[in-house]
Amino acid sequence: MIGMRGNVLYLVVPCYNEEEVLEHTADVMYEKLARLKREGKVSEKSKIMFVNDGSQDHTWKIISELCRKDSVFAGICLSRNYGHQSAILSGMMEAAKHADMVVTIDGDLQQDIEALDQFIERYQEGCEIVYGIRNSRDTDGFFKKTTATGFYKLMNWLGCNVIPNHADYRLLSSAALQALSEYKEVNLFLRGLIPTIGFQSDVVYFDVKKREAGHSKYTFKKMAGLAIDGITSMSIRPIRMITVLGFLVSLLSVAMIVVCLVDWMMGKNVPGYTTTLVISCLVGGLTIFSMGIVGEYVGKIYLETKARPRYIVDAVIWKDKEEKE
Repeated sequence: MIGMRGNVLYLVVPCYNEEEVLEHTADVMYEKLARLKREGKVSEKSKIMFVNDGSQDHTWKIISELCRKDSVFAGICLSRNYGHQSAILSGMMEAAKHADMVVTIDGDLQQDIEALDQFIERYQEGCEIVYGIRNSRDTDGFFKKTTATGFYKLMNWLGCNVIPNHADYRLLSSAALQALSEYKEVNLFLRGLIPTIGFQSDVVYFDVKKREAGHSKYTFKKMAGLAIDGITSMSIRPIRMITVLGFLVSLLSVAMIVVCLVDWMMGKNVPGYTTTLVISCLVGGLTIFSMGIVGEYVGKIYLETKARPRYIVDAVIWKDKEEKE
């Protein structure tokens, strides 16, 4: 039965070159949303909103056709490819104008859509944010599984409040979306940002399925970029580590100076160049590495101070049910 809380649900689906799977995804999501409506769990005003993140194939054409055929579908077209995080944010902010709750879910159907019932139940119980957590990473290859596990451990070690094995399958209420809209940073890492909002939250576990069609658009380069954005936008511990490391290297240098002075006063000859070469390489490498880390933070500050828009919407297709052609 419908709870006391508002029950207009919007599914936000970011899409980048998903023409191979998009129509099948739309069918599956349509059937699921229809069942939720029949069971009285969500309002008849609920919709499926696809976000075209600058796709270079026929993704937007397919989305436009879906919206033309049925008002349950809505579409957003970004002016170019802004990245997965910005696409999700644009969809959530647009959906927040109409929805009581928004669920973000990938368009490849790997995230179990049947878990929506549990998301809605947690929401009706009073949760403002519900995180979807995958039960296992058995569908991932060895490399992706290892790097993903290592990434979450690294983020938590650096002091970032990141939920392990949580991707971008989550529910946010209108209150949580309003709070999220107050965050203005350009460098988005929603997996770390949303937990800082607060509010009552819970988790839902789901199984990951094999991709229905096409291939993953999340390349190693994109995953590495997301990891760097996550670390530099959510933690300053790397800079503090550089400070500690610099202090330790300085102590080592002082110790080496003392040793060299003692040898000189005792008339001992300093051995060849090995020690000098090793120390020079060590200090030089640490210096360049440290400058690189600081440079990442400076670069992020540079982007933030310019305050450029995180995304630009080129077109929106949204119709009321009575406007259906």
